[in-house]
Amino acid sequence: MMRLEMAEFPVTEIALGDKFRYCSGVLEADRAELQRLVLQDKRIVDASLEVVAPGERVRITGIRDVVEPRVKVGGQGQIFPGILGPIGPVGDGRTHRLSGMAVVVTAEYEGTIRAGSAVQRSAILDMWGLGAEISRFASRVNLVLILRLEPGLPEIEAHTAIQRAEFEVARRLAETTTETTPEQVETYELGIKERSLPRIVLIQGCLTDSHHPHSNVSYYGVPIRDSLATAIHPNELLDGAVTGDTTRAMAPFPTTWDWQNHPLVLDLYQQHGRSLNLIGVILERVRFETHQGKEMIAQNTAQLAAILGADAALVTWMFAGNAIVDVMLTIRACEERGIKTTLITFEDDGREGVDSPLLYYVPEANAVISTGSRDRCLELPEPERVVGPYERIRLSSYPGAPEVQAKSCLNLDGVDVILGGVDHWGAHTWTCGSY
Repeated sequence: MMRLEMAEFPVTEIALGDKFRYCSGVLEADRAELQRLVLQDKRIVDASLEVVAPGERVRITGIRDVVEPRVKVGGQGQIFPGILGPIGPVGDGRTHRLSGMAVVVTAEYEGTIRAGSAVQRSAILDMWGLGAEISRFASRVNLVLILRLEPGLPEIEAHTAIQRAEFEVARRLAETTTETTPEQVETYELGIKERSLPRIVLIQGCLTDSHHPHSNVSYYGVPIRDSLATAIHPNELLDGAVTGDTTRAMAPFPTTWDWQNHPLVLDLYQQHGRSLNLIGVILERVRFETHQGKEMIAQNTAQLAAILGADAALVTWMFAGNAIVDVMLTIRACEERGIKTTLITFEDDGREGVDSPLLYYVPEANAVISTGSRDRCLELPEPERVVGPYERIRLSSYPGAPEVQAKSCLNLDGVDVILGGVDHWGAHTWTCGSY
């Protein structure tokens, strides 16, 4: 039986200096040592660090990923298995987390793929104003890691270099807590606590892309594209066993922080033994290129849920396009087996909010929860300071898209370019009402 203790160390201030220490919410970090740690990778030719706090009129550019610092201090394996070290089982023992802060990794990098959903892209984040209101990352004290990569790196090399750098920094920061008493400790473990309660599984659709060497989501460092439906323990998410792609860090793609703090997993744990029994998570590869492949993965996933003994399933996914066909067919396959489903999804409903929010539907998808729309036009005011590798940015990933000054007012056709602008899995507390 896996039992994970998550010890919390809140961070309210970050100071860059010449030592590492955590004390009463203040995290001190040795700037030079972190730079040396990152520059051990010869694919990274330059690295610098900046601290930005909520409310500062700062715009961060070139964002590739976000990670919450964590380190294992008990149990098997280590944080981010398969990436920072050998593959070993995680989700058990004790893990320390630095809450209230994040490492935001940015990078100057132009990929070799020039068009399509696999094209490299980055995000921006405003730490104040309207941009901050719609992003969950603007409320944290952020340590921004600014990288410059060797020119001409293929996507998989760039991804590997960026990801390893951010994870090494995050782990080193969390190591400041190893001899410190946490503010609180949360315990996560499964097991049927009340047999009369329904057995619930979370089905997490994971976008894959045959045109990209990484495919977007990895499990223990191996792209999920290489797997069929995979049952995992939810604690593995908390210990960094599932990670994303750092060369396509725009709003449709979850960050590492999102996987570490998956809101549906955390909410299901809150209800575990009270109104439901959480029995696990299924990682489902979605976006097969043939209808036969889509039907196969739907049946494969539903069959695995049935084998686990699920009475009901929360179903969610990421990105957009034809991947929703795989998801809808999965809902149908589950319902045909008597497994009740609820879909949690964001919408693509156009500027006026009247377009079809999803590309494809099945009649069995009769319980749907919306987390909001990607298609929201907004104007971001001019910042006082720009942090990151780019002074000029593209607001679109399409070939030939014009560049604009990062230190200017920005008119956005959607929230995709804002880090955290899309709420994948219900992390925000937004609600809406019809009158």
